[in-house]
Amino acid sequence: MLDAVLALISATALLLGSPGPAPIALAATGATYGTRQGLPFLFGILAGLSFAIIGASAGLATLFTAFPNVKVACQFIGAGYICYIAVKIASAPVALAAVNPNAPQFRDGFILNLLNPKAYAAFLAIFSQFLIPTPNTLTSYVLTALVCFAVAVMVDFVWLLFGGILKPVFSHPLHARILRIIFAIGMVSAVLYSLL
Repeated sequence: MLDAVLALISATALLLGSPGPAPIALAATGATYGTRQGLPFLFGILAGLSFAIIGASAGLATLFTAFPNVKVACQFIGAGYICYIAVKIASAPVALAAVNPNAPQFRDGFILNLLNPKAYAAFLAIFSQFLIPTPNTLTSYVLTALVCFAVAVMVDFVWLLFGGILKPVFSHPLHARILRIIFAIGMVSAVLYSLL
């Protein structure tokens, strides 16, 4: 069972930690607003991710197979919202107050990951390939979900922290604008890649 848990941790870290809309948004938020102001956004992303975990384990793939238009609609709505967050980050003012009301909040993170097709695809792959073996199927799904969520907390916090480490670079207006635009382009690119 230990081998199965280690494989699950590795797969989850690679799938959720690879650059995608949520990790890049977390890094950009940390770099633009700081780690502390990015925490509500992180908590929102994790809350949205919990819905993705529940949806994947409850058979969202079956719903999307039966109603392909629902999947396409979710993908486009999610892509639009991620692009909105990218614009918000790219256009943030350089001189930030101690608490910036424009920083992405819990709601933004929740909606971003609730509509993030990469999150659902990752968990569908995880639950189909890396389910922790136990005598009880329900226990297997619950344990797998808990391990995935714990890994997600660590991976997403590292992305936010990474962005926070870059924050001093953002004190120079030209560097700040360039890095924000790079992060925004990365987010939009991740969305386009996931749609294709």
